[in-house]
Amino acid sequence: QVDLVESGGGSVQTGDSLTLSCAASGRTDSLRCMGWIRQAPGKKREGVANIRTRGVSSYLTDSVQGRFTISKDAAKNTVYLQMNSLKVEDTAMYVCAATPDCTGGLLGPSEYRYYGRGTQVTVSS
Repeated sequence: QVDLVESGGGSVQTGDSLTLSCAASGRTDSLRCMGWIRQAPGKKREGVANIRTRGVSSYLTDSVQGRFTISKDAAKNTVYLQMNSLKVEDTAMYVCAATPDCTGGLLGPSEYRYYGRGTQVTVSS
């Protein structure tokens, strides 16, 4: 079992930055990918970014390329999502996710085994 706890959400204005953190505990040695998904009101969940727990490969969805960065601190079992130049359309519940099974590419929102409770990000103009 793996537990994921997110932090760092909040309410900001267009153009601002936020950094989300996700700390994993439990059987973290089993994990191969960690990432973030998001769900906005009235929209489908989408995969935002994921990173391999071993190695350096990371992937971002097209809409956040050049603005978001995913990184990790392996010693702390923590993944970060640095979000710059935030837009109103980035408003969503951001959920940390992890899985022991991943090959390559951006993972879809249902491709993870473990999910956190989420942290709300609200961007206003």
